[in-house]
Amino acid sequence: MAKNKTIVVEGTEIAVQQNQDVEYISLTDIARYKDAENTDTIIQNWLRNRNTVELLEFLEIMYNPNFKPLEFEGFRKQAGLNSSWYWPILKA
Repeated sequence: MAKNKTIVVEGTEIAVQQNQDVEYISLTDIARYKDAENTDTIIQNWLRNRNTVELLEFLEIMYNPNFKPLEFEGFRKQAGLNSSWYWPILKA
């Protein structure tokens, strides 16, 4: 069962959810620090960033035995480019 707690970073409260031995931090709370009115836009921009996409690929390779690098290649190639392609974002 997931446990919830919070941490305070530079005066901003960030939700942390623990599920078994893994902790997850709220990207929405982190984005709220930068711009409370446009957290969805902040996260969309993070996910379009080539460095973010490469980090996600690295984490998938390390921790997801079912990861398909060839299928991910299209995401990596478009990351950081000016195009109408975007990552879908779910608002918290």
